[in-house]
Amino acid sequence: MALKARVLYDFNSENPGEISITENELVNLFTEEELEGWLEGENSRGEIGLFPASYVEVIRDHITSNNNGYSSPKSKALTPTHTSYSSSDTQSQRGPGAGSGGSGGGSFHTSHGSDDDWDDDWDDSSPATEAPQGYSSTPPLYPVTSSLPGRRESTQLHQHHAKSSGTVGRNLNRFSTFVKSGGEAFLLGEASAFVKDGDKICVVMGKHGPEWQEDPYPFTCTIDDPTKQTKFKGMKSYMSYGLTPTHTNIQVNRRYKHFDWLYARLVERFPVISVPHLPEKQATGRFEEDFISKRRKGLIWWMNHMISHPVLAHCDVFQHFLTCGADEKAWKQGKRKAERDELVGANFFLTISTPPVQLDPQEVEGKIEGFKTFTKVMDENCVIVNATINEFARKQAAGFKKEYQKVGQSFKLLAQAFELDQQAFSVGLNKAIENTGEAYEAIGEYFAEQPRHDLDPISDLLDLYRGHLANFPDIIHVQKGALTKVKDCPKQEGELHNRCNIISCATLAEIQHFHRTRVRDFRSQMQHHLRQQISFFQKITAKLEDTLQRYDDDQY
Repeated sequence: MALKARVLYDFNSENPGEISITENELVNLFTEEELEGWLEGENSRGEIGLFPASYVEVIRDHITSNNNGYSSPKSKALTPTHTSYSSSDTQSQRGPGAGSGGSGGGSFHTSHGSDDDWDDDWDDSSPATEAPQGYSSTPPLYPVTSSLPGRRESTQLHQHHAKSSGTVGRNLNRFSTFVKSGGEAFLLGEASAFVKDGDKICVVMGKHGPEWQEDPYPFTCTIDDPTKQTKFKGMKSYMSYGLTPTHTNIQVNRRYKHFDWLYARLVERFPVISVPHLPEKQATGRFEEDFISKRRKGLIWWMNHMISHPVLAHCDVFQHFLTCGADEKAWKQGKRKAERDELVGANFFLTISTPPVQLDPQEVEGKIEGFKTFTKVMDENCVIVNATINEFARKQAAGFKKEYQKVGQSFKLLAQAFELDQQAFSVGLNKAIENTGEAYEAIGEYFAEQPRHDLDPISDLLDLYRGHLANFPDIIHVQKGALTKVKDCPKQEGELHNRCNIISCATLAEIQHFHRTRVRDFRSQMQHHLRQQISFFQKITAKLEDTLQRYDDDQY
């Protein structure tokens, strides 16, 4: 007989591998063995996947009576528990098949490919006594409860008590972005960490609202063409990129996995900052020229967005990535320090210094809703533009080239036919027509080559911004979660309002930075596109003018 369980609370799946379940629904369990707090089973709709073990109660065949005279399962059912997470555990622990946390609680992927193992000279093997990654061996800096009341009646009682006593209740969904990011813990005053002056992040009031304080020490960074390196006496190969930041002018070598490690640290550190996505990984063809070129271009875009962000550009982990050379010991020390950083999750908000102005919550909510609508429409249109230009590029590379070559070949056949007349005075005309055919074939090659100069860069930019747009729903969710808490709280709760104001200022500052960067990037890229188009058609015009002159140069 299949093992069954009754659902105690609603759960909406958020990641691949999970399934949604509703209160009082009966689900089939494949096993009672928990997978890091998750169970695997089948819901009433026939969907198979994972759901939280604490959200269900196993149904036993034998029932006994307790001291109160009520019937209950003979064995202790799976019930909700209180859990404390350390500041390093900002991402919710999930079972197999579930996604990892991303920027602001979204999705990101860490490298597990054959080219991304941490087994070379840059490796940093942790001592055997250390706790596994995702768990902390030190006392938590702030407690985050994942407890749920045992019955609906107690939920209503708890909510009534919270409103009548002026306290703020917790989010009952421990998997929500608001909880995972540390936003709830910070809002409730449970964040605790020592913040040095160098770790402080300033938000100032600009012309259009809160914005990150301008970077007083801007710099740039170049990424050279990668070189193929080997280790283990040539048994393993990888690509190494040379990075040279202008504020040191010292080159450091990094592999893609080092970028990937950095990305994961930054996502964990900054829950309301959009960390640009890295170019996609590829299991095969990693050493092919086209893939290497595309990845390098993607990394250049990524680096440009990193160094143009006032906060990301000067955070310690990013600077360590840019400046730590071949000193293996120094690299490992910096790596360990970054992985044990206390200023993540809820503690990140302690680093933010805001202007002495209280934002109007209703005005903030209106701006957030407007930005939410904007990002949705922008994402939809980015998809349309990308599909359109990719199709156009395909036509240029295949269709246009083929058609121009057909025209060119037909002119050359005409020239060959004219040569059969054996008239001396027609030689010049024959050569001019043949040259016209060659010109059309060359123009076909121009069309095939052109997309990489003017269309591909736009596609790369759209891909980068779609990554940003994918980050913002979770960033917005953190801010809206804070506003919701404040709405349920009396006005005299000043500290709560102040902490919500910090989250709002940081979110609006990030939105403002996004818009400024977007305007800069798209203006520059469209200018580049049009210049390339003008140059392209000028090249075609020059080719046709040269061909036309051939008819004037020869006497018939």
